[in-house]
This record gives sequence, structure tokens and C-alpha cells, in this order.
Amino acid sequence: MISVEDAQALCLGLIRQTGPDTVPLAQGLGRTLAAPLTARRDQPPFSASAMDGYAILSGDAARGDVFTVVGEAAAGHGWAGTVGPSQAVRIFTGAPVPAGADRVVIQENVDRDGDTITLTEDLGQNINIRPQGADFKSDFILKAPRVLTAADLALIAAMNHADVTVARRVKVALISTGDELIMPGGTPTPDQIIASNVFALQAMLTQSGAEPLVLPIAPDTPEALDAVLMQAAEWGADLIVTIGGASVGDHDLVAPALDRFGVTRSFHKIAMRPGKPLMAGAKGDTAFLGLPGNPVSAVVCGHLFLLPMVRRALGQTDVLPKGRTARLAAPLPKGGPRAHYMRAVFDEGDTSRTVTAFDKQDSSMLTVLADANCLLLRPIGDGPKDTGDPVTIYPI
Repeated sequence: MISVEDAQALCLGLIRQTGPDTVPLAQGLGRTLAAPLTARRDQPPFSASAMDGYAILSGDAARGDVFTVVGEAAAGHGWAGTVGPSQAVRIFTGAPVPAGADRVVIQENVDRDGDTITLTEDLGQNINIRPQGADFKSDFILKAPRVLTAADLALIAAMNHADVTVARRVKVALISTGDELIMPGGTPTPDQIIASNVFALQAMLTQSGAEPLVLPIAPDTPEALDAVLMQAAEWGADLIVTIGGASVGDHDLVAPALDRFGVTRSFHKIAMRPGKPLMAGAKGDTAFLGLPGNPVSAVVCGHLFLLPMVRRALGQTDVLPKGRTARLAAPLPKGGPRAHYMRAVFDEGDTSRTVTAFDKQDSSMLTVLADANCLLLRPIGDGPKDTGDPVTIYPI
């Protein structure tokens, strides 16, 4: 058995980066920016009023001074003249500040009588003008790779780009295996169970920017496994993921099927729980990941191995789960010979982060997984822990 860290490194070495894909900006949310973007104009593109009021050439202006209103500027409709001494232009938020003006006096600080205004307050420090390029200049570059957020889309739009070049979605084929499985909504026999793992993995992949394809359940026959693997290859999968059948029992047929398919295996079995039977390999540019069949094992391995592979394929750099430090809310006995990723709940306090591991850690228990918001790592051979001791957690 190899370590989790070694297995993660091998998995990342199997996956190939996808190519670029240009999409409309509105479709960019959650996609990974594949190439740097350069702004096409300053933002704001002109000095703009930050308030409703009057644009003036302030000079030594003070309370009681009178100005003649000579024009008006609104958003999208600037005033073409030049503001001189003792002149004012009525201006609204977002409008271009006219030439000659160096300050906007807010409308609450003047009295207007016809075409004249009188300052009712002394001028303060705030000139109420957003300078041209205050947000970014026309040479501003949005660096790649970057997972695009809603705020990023607004920024790119302000940079005057209608389309964005992102990494092509990773095509991930999901294959559940086993005679015991039936899809939700079906009528199971007394010996069957409902396929559940694939729905968690499909959702995780979609959230991470992949394009998952759920293939039909493969019964426990070599012919059925060979056929569904061929379906995945014909679809053009970048990554083929099998779920179940990864152990070494008489009915665990995935490893032989991958051998027949021409997959070169990188490893089979790792020193962790849950998830010991994990396997990985590749055939040409197609990566393969064999997940255990127990629901919790499959999902935990999904977080630790599958999603990092997807992020790497999308060109992201910081792809592994990010650990945080928390303090135990209750003691834990000593660990075992495998790294244990315990299902747990962490809470953020005013001054500290605490974590509580669930008493039940069976790898078949979806109720525990559904209530967990993190994995609590017990390294190999970890000693007993007391309340308040620091541990590493991985939010999920």
C-alpha cells in the first residue's frame, strides 16, 4: 500500500490538461480562465461624478460663494463646455466631469435660486470625483488560471470583453458496477440496493467545472464491463471513473477489465480509511480512477483524488484539498496503521475553530456523511488526542 500523498501525486501525473474553449461571458461562471485577459479601456473611462450635485472650479471657494449654473451633465450625456471661475454645471452620479471642474459639491450643500447656487457649507476634503482609471487602466491584466466568480464576470464585462477563453470542461465518465445495484425509482429485488454514490460524484464534478456522464450500471460480467468501458472511450472521456468492484474478491472484476482494456495501472490500494481499494492508471491520454463501492469511501476518495485530478486538467495550480487547523471538542483514541479521514463537524467560534468527530465511522453510512462538513485527518500511527489538541481538517 502507498500513502495518500504518493497516490495523489500519481493521480495528478495521469491527467492531461484540456484545451481552450471560448464561450460567451454569461456562460463563464465557474469556468477556469485559460488565458490572461487585457482590459480594452480604462475604468472609469473618464473622470466621473461620485455624487449628485454641481461641478465647479473650486479655487478658494468657501461658504456663501455664488456660482452661475451654465449647463447639465448626466450619465451617458456629458457637457461639452469648459467650466470657468464662478461657474457650475449641474451633474449627476456617473456623469463625466466637464473640463475645467475639479470638484463636485453635493446638492445638499447648496441653495439654488434659478440659475445660481450658493454654497451653504465650507468645502471639505472629498472632491466627489472618481478619477479616470481609478479602478483599472487599459493595460490591466486579469491573470490565468482563475476560477471565474460572479464578480469576475462583472470585471471582465467592464474590461469590454463579450467572450472569455476558458479551459474546456473535463469529460468524466462515471461507471457504477455490480449486480446488486439498481437506479433510484426502480423496483429492487430483496438482494439489491439503490445506486447512490454516482449522484454525489456527479454533483461534485459538476460543481468543480467538469462535464460528467453517468453511464448504465455494469453488471458483474467481463462482457458488461468491457462494453461500458468502450462506451466511455467512444464518448471521448478524459477521465473514466469506475465505482465498486475495486477490491480483490471473486466478484471484483474492475481490475481485470482495466487490464483487458489496456490500462497501465499506477497503483492499487492505499494506506487510508475509508478508501483502501482505490486504484488508478492511464491508457494514452485517458486517465482511469477506480473508486471503492462503499458510499462514504467513494465520496471521500472523490474529494481527495478525483476533484484534484479535475482541477489539474482545467489548468489550475493549487489543486489539492486545503487543510485547516481545528481543536478537538472531545478526546480521540490513538490512530491505526492507515490514515483515517473521519467524518466530523467543525464550528467557527469568535476566537477558535473546534471539531467533533462522529462516533459512527462506518464507510456505508450516508446519514453521517450528510451531516458532516469536514474530514478530520488522523495520520498513520497518530497517538491519542485530548480535548483542545490541534488536528487537521478538510472542509467538504
